[in-house]
Amino acid sequence: MKLYKVKAILVALACFTVMVGCSSDEEEVNNQEEKESANEKIHIVTTFYPMYEFTKNITKDKAQVDLLIPSNIEPHDWQPTPKDMAAIQKADLVVYNSLLMETWLSSIQESLDKGQPLFIEASKGISLMEGSEEGADHDDEESDHHDEEHEQLDPHVWLSPVLAQKEVQTITDAIVKQDPENKDYYESNSQDYIEQLKELDELYRTTLDKASNKEMITQHAAFGYLAKEYGLKQVPIAGLSPSEEPSPAKLAELKKYAKEHQINVVYFEETTSPKVAQTLAGELGAETEVLNTLEGLSKEDQEKGLSYIEVMKKNLKSLEKSFVNK
Repeated sequence: MKLYKVKAILVALACFTVMVGCSSDEEEVNNQEEKESANEKIHIVTTFYPMYEFTKNITKDKAQVDLLIPSNIEPHDWQPTPKDMAAIQKADLVVYNSLLMETWLSSIQESLDKGQPLFIEASKGISLMEGSEEGADHDDEESDHHDEEHEQLDPHVWLSPVLAQKEVQTITDAIVKQDPENKDYYESNSQDYIEQLKELDELYRTTLDKASNKEMITQHAAFGYLAKEYGLKQVPIAGLSPSEEPSPAKLAELKKYAKEHQINVVYFEETTSPKVAQTLAGELGAETEVLNTLEGLSKEDQEKGLSYIEVMKKNLKSLEKSFVNK
């Protein structure tokens, strides 16, 4: 091989080596930048599904938002594992609904150093209603004489589209305080989402205004705020806890009430057993319908495009069967 050809090959190899080296260095720099960018994002742990969705709609890609409680577990009954405790401790913010809902959280707050992480109560500033542990009595005079020992405040505020807007605003304010550099981004996203919640509220109002009879039997007393907002009357089989079992006397009382008020639908939740609701509906010759508390939404449902707003629209369709088409 002639000398000039050898030199040409060596030069080409040298150039190739430099190019590969540059490319590798550039890729390493890009990977490092991506890691640094990910590390710069604020880390938010949310307790259960509505808190996750509200937060995710505010932050979008500007924060790492994790969901703590699996979708198939009742938030009332859940208890954190050591792994969950570690995730909470590493977070910048922990967004929860209320210590009345996430009862396990108060002991965690006490065990951690002050301000590490920052705990955000989404329902803060909202006036909570009283709810009955044994289910509501149905005559107005009787309900004035509830045994106070069986009363507790109702944490299910997210099921009112109006109060959901307030929770979104509370979460937004906390995130902006934690990450002021992205203030405009968070507030713009928040306002867009609140507008969607306002449209949902208007849909509920225009639909339920047509109803002449507004009593609804629910499996447990989760829908008090929704009922109050739209002039409905919730008649729960059980109280605030979905695990409560009604007595035979309670079921007999509900059966009498349902017949007197011509109630033709009994509502139950997807995350709890429908057995009691089905038994009561069978005795009444009534239908059963799902009224979703949104305490959990599976990844499969989320991938199908379901969301807080879409599930609340499905709830409204279920309610129409009782109120509008009666």
